Amino acid sequence: MNKINRVAIVGGTHGNEFTGVYLIKKFEEHLNLIKRPNFETLTLLGNPQAFKESRRYIDKDLNRSFLSQDLQNSTLSGHEEMRAQVIEKMLGPKGKSQVDVIVDLHSTTANMGLSILLGELHPFTLQLAAYLTSINPEVKVSYTPLEQESNLLRSLCDFGFAIEVGPVAQAVLNAELFQKTEELVYAVLDYVERSNQGTIENIDSSLTIYRYMGVIDFPRNDHGEIKAMIHPQLQFKDYQPLHPGEPIFLTFDGKAIAYEGTSTVYPIFINEAAYYEKGIAMCLTEKQQIEL
Repeated sequence: MNKINRVAIVGGTHGNEFTGVYLIKKFEEHLNLIKRPNFETLTLLGNPQAFKESRRYIDKDLNRSFLSQDLQNSTLSGHEEMRAQVIEKMLGPKGKSQVDVIVDLHSTTANMGLSILLGELHPFTLQLAAYLTSINPEVKVSYTPLEQESNLLRSLCDFGFAIEVGPVAQAVLNAELFQKTEELVYAVLDYVERSNQGTIENIDSSLTIYRYMGVIDFPRNDHGEIKAMIHPQLQFKDYQPLHPGEPIFLTFDGKAIAYEGTSTVYPIFINEAAYYEKGIAMCLTEKQQIEL
């Protein structure tokens, strides 16, 4: 493993996710909190204009704006498209990134607790995730294999990942989750420091990950309107097993709709407010053990 020279902490990729925004502001006021002797730490407020307007984005989701073809397209004029190009000049370019690690801070209305979202199963990020789960059992690790060409901000470098915390309402601060996220960031920085010093002992064990399988949309009528809600028995049950035949939706007239899959799954991002526009009621994962 080569030495980590530069880590970027990004908050406010979505402007109405205040935890990351205000952590960036705190870190920029107190640089000593994130300074470590053996590498440089950069901070970045992802979408300042969206934050100013307390909106997730202005024109389109910034965290879906990092395809190489879009980053290189000078004719694009949308706010987030242009902002992505600015960020890519600061942190990228893809394949030759100026930073070794990107920590992208997010919050969610779903009951995701403290989640690490990985897009690649690199030994470095797996060991880091295992370390974080070993010091804090609340931490869960979700893995969504990235496409060959990812559009996520964290795809600008090889060791990019997201920290997702919730539940917290949009454009709201939750003190407990703010502090837990802050502690997790410090733990990441401390791990990188010790890794550079060669004082990290590899964790000889297995890591539980929740591997992305797909998404489920809400039931809809012929006009595309939602006709059922998340069932009360499933609400806030992120990372918990969902068995075939168990209820997942409840129609407005009180009829339960069961999960029709053939195997037990572990839903995450259940009833995430920002996903309504994406046609996603929840994401399905399978629970796996990875030997480190």
